[in-house]
Amino acid sequence: MRVNADFTQRVAVHFDQTAWVASPAAGVERKMLDRIGEEVARATTFVRFAPGSAFSAHPHDGGEEYLVLDGVFQDETGDFPVGSYVRNPPTSSHTPSASEGATILVKLHQFDPKDRTEVRRSINGGGDIDLFKDAHEDVQVQCWAAGEQIELDSGKGLEVFVLEGSFIETGEEFGVWDWLRLPPGSRSTAIAGEGGARVWIKSGHLSGMI
Repeated sequence: MRVNADFTQRVAVHFDQTAWVASPAAGVERKMLDRIGEEVARATTFVRFAPGSAFSAHPHDGGEEYLVLDGVFQDETGDFPVGSYVRNPPTSSHTPSASEGATILVKLHQFDPKDRTEVRRSINGGGDIDLFKDAHEDVQVQCWAAGEQIELDSGKGLEVFVLEGSFIETGEEFGVWDWLRLPPGSRSTAIAGEGGARVWIKSGHLSGMI
């Protein structure tokens, strides 16, 4: 399966314009943002768990990174409410579930193979947050003031996901839970909306994809 798999191209996905698709697990649905592979895949995906649903235990050979957007996501290590940011490095494994339901943004098989850093952070409370940085990637939460122009320097690739507010890029408006991917070597400008914007932004990680 290949979804938005040409990393030389700009890609925009608007949450409200994308349909949910059933996964192999009962009660679990997905919206695929990009994907290379079948059930074991390099992927960026929204995953929605109905109350009481779960995936079977599985390893993360290429790592797993997720943001909890709604509800409470769970595994053997605990409960992760809205605003939780988690990195499970390569060689880790878990059994994910959501007793009351949850929606997450998850990225799979995209870590440096040598990365063994676990991260458990809350992005609640506002403000800029440095979530993770190594030679492979830089992950942050940024707050943009109303009308602010932000230079998006995508030297090694860039992804922007809207947590709150909105912005315009290349004449296209991005609202809550919308996602933009810019290819390596590109440059662009984002203009924050009237209410500003709070975004999750990841850079430096796509140069090996082209």
